[in-house]
Amino acid sequence: MKIHEYQGKEILKKYGVAVPKGEVAFTIDEAVKTAEKIGGSMWVVKAQIHAGGRGKGGGVKLARSFEEVRERAGEILGMRLITHQTGPEGRIVRRILVEQGMNIARELYVGITLDRQRAQNVVMVSTEGGMEIEKVAMETPERILKEAVDPTVGLQQFQARSLCINLGLTGDSLKNCVQFLMMLYKAYEASDASLAEINPLVITQEGHVIALDAKINFDDNALFRHPDYENFRDIDEEDALEVEAAASNLNYIKLDGNVGCMVNGAGLAMATMDIIKLAGGMPANFLDVGGGANAQTVEAGFKIILKDENVKAILINIFGGIVRCDRVATGVVEAAKKVDVQIPIVIRLAGTNAELAAEILQNSGLKFLVASNLKDAAQKVTRAIAA
Repeated sequence: MKIHEYQGKEILKKYGVAVPKGEVAFTIDEAVKTAEKIGGSMWVVKAQIHAGGRGKGGGVKLARSFEEVRERAGEILGMRLITHQTGPEGRIVRRILVEQGMNIARELYVGITLDRQRAQNVVMVSTEGGMEIEKVAMETPERILKEAVDPTVGLQQFQARSLCINLGLTGDSLKNCVQFLMMLYKAYEASDASLAEINPLVITQEGHVIALDAKINFDDNALFRHPDYENFRDIDEEDALEVEAAASNLNYIKLDGNVGCMVNGAGLAMATMDIIKLAGGMPANFLDVGGGANAQTVEAGFKIILKDENVKAILINIFGGIVRCDRVATGVVEAAKKVDVQIPIVIRLAGTNAELAAEILQNSGLKFLVASNLKDAAQKVTRAIAA
């Protein structure tokens, strides 16, 4: 689950992480009132979307008077912001963050995430703050320093100190940076985050260490421990089909291909997408209907897949372990009649009552392409699109 920058900073403040003074605004008037409340002589007006690169796209602007705050808010609110992460379609900006300006001396980078190879969290820092960290990792990976964290003891002060020293910090800046990393790691663990990224982390002229930006992603599997996080969700920033699928308890992720996939089980779904690629096709989605697939879930899956205009054929791959294949076949037939599918449907069913399921499909009166195995299914669906 992704959240906005201002929401991430709300969480960080709870754990003592230093962030600039600021508030979210949904209108131009709210932006001006927030600037007046913050005080000072310089403010930053920042678009709030679930994507990076906002500054390059014109979504982050400085203002040195209340009138400029009004102008900058008017320029950003409602704009279609296009960044390297949004794609060419961009995102409509519906909310902005107004923050105090900072006397920046240095811009650094810090990120915390899970290293799946080590099975440990890793804290990363770099002197290349404010830049796209993916570009730094590709072109100058030696500029990213890492410390793996033993989950039994957590981040240790000597590790944080080592990272900060390697960033070239001394004196109060070093002490404040160590404290910052310790608090950030505490916030990361306590909130069940999957990513905590501060880019840039700034050192001010006064030696303060502050999170000028904040990107926090949560582990969806731990959201049940944080019911209050539901308030952070912004459906406007999520894919409409993925939102609809979640409402039907389906695990769906939209992709760029033309073969709609309906599978039970995440591992089987990924294997299905792989073999479609091997057969020369391109999967249009990941869709796991779960182990207890029935007529209702299959119908919901059909509807979601067909709302993607790029889909030219559907591959249904079901293993009958928890659910019997004949029940799935009956569900597929009922759903196909209700939804009125007009594109080729290739079906591969294996497991309990697979032979009975094949008879149900053959006697349905519908033009299903029944596959004998997964390889056969992938080849049939790619041929059906090419025909």
